[in-house]
Amino acid sequence: MFDLVFYQPCIPTNTGNAIRLAAVTGVRLHLVEPLGFELTDTKLRRSGLDYHDLADLRVHPDLETALAALAPQARVFAFTTDAATSYTEPAYRPGDALLFGPEPDGLPTAVKRHQRVTRQLRIPMLPARRSLNLANAAAIAVYEAWRQQGFAQGR
Repeated sequence: MFDLVFYQPCIPTNTGNAIRLAAVTGVRLHLVEPLGFELTDTKLRRSGLDYHDLADLRVHPDLETALAALAPQARVFAFTTDAATSYTEPAYRPGDALLFGPEPDGLPTAVKRHQRVTRQLRIPMLPARRSLNLANAAAIAVYEAWRQQGFAQGR
């Protein structure tokens, strides 16, 4: 399957929704600290419903540790509104990592330019719109990658 990486997420409900996404798709969810909330946060628990035990969730103290937890050959796709390449262009492979930045500012330049980042991707939006909700953007990307794999192991 794939790895979904949230770099320093701030909003607990988005991460709770990503936990549900991980549980229903089989992606591994990596959270890079510092987090803008506690993992015991009521909003995180509520938005994740009863899926917390079904998700593969890993918390890392920093980006380097998170990237080291990925397979050495994993490609890392950084999602950003200023990328030129659409998220539908890559031919995703199992083991690829989908990297998203914190709300509301997205990935810092240094992260987008990290040597492990294979490519920067964008999800199209209408002009003059700042960004999609983090959980929604992650779901769009995860489902596109999974769709390309024929929804392997899904029903």
